Amino acid sequence: MSRPIATTRSVTGIATGKLAVWWVLASEIVIFGGLLCSYLMHRLGHPEFGGYAAHTNTALGATNTFVLLTSSLFAVRAHFEAEHGRGKSAANWLYMTVGGALTFLCIKGYEWHHEISEGFVISKNAFWSFYYTAAGLHACHVIGGAIIMLIIAQDAKKNQELQRVELIGIYWHFVDVVWIFLFPLLYIAK
Repeated sequence: MSRPIATTRSVTGIATGKLAVWWVLASEIVIFGGLLCSYLMHRLGHPEFGGYAAHTNTALGATNTFVLLTSSLFAVRAHFEAEHGRGKSAANWLYMTVGGALTFLCIKGYEWHHEISEGFVISKNAFWSFYYTAAGLHACHVIGGAIIMLIIAQDAKKNQELQRVELIGIYWHFVDVVWIFLFPLLYIAK
């Protein structure tokens, strides 16, 4: 089976797929950057945010940080296996990465259920609006990344399109970096 020309040539010398992922991430940086900058500017003018942030569950946030960083390690292992032509092993590592994503989402769901039942809803005040918007946008990216990873794992199991393992890994690392910014801003800076 021959590959479409769009995936085999590039004026930049960078593989087309990798270039596309970096373009997507550049747009995501604008989205998350704007959200985080507006949060920081608002927080600087509203010292009461620290009191609201005290109601977040730092232990669960830290656990989710560990879960995402561990899943990122699994993505690195998947890339290593794919580079060495071991598609089935790469797929298994991707499945473990998806397991990390599901664990993250379950913890986040438990955390949100508790916060909402305590009356900390998105309409309560500006802090909770930022909190749910930023964490919710991040969770959507976790869900999207996990779905794409499952699709890529199916091909990897057949030793097909192994270069895509690296591409989803790049995206997954971005998801981790975003959380590394969100965790201290939403949970620690009280």
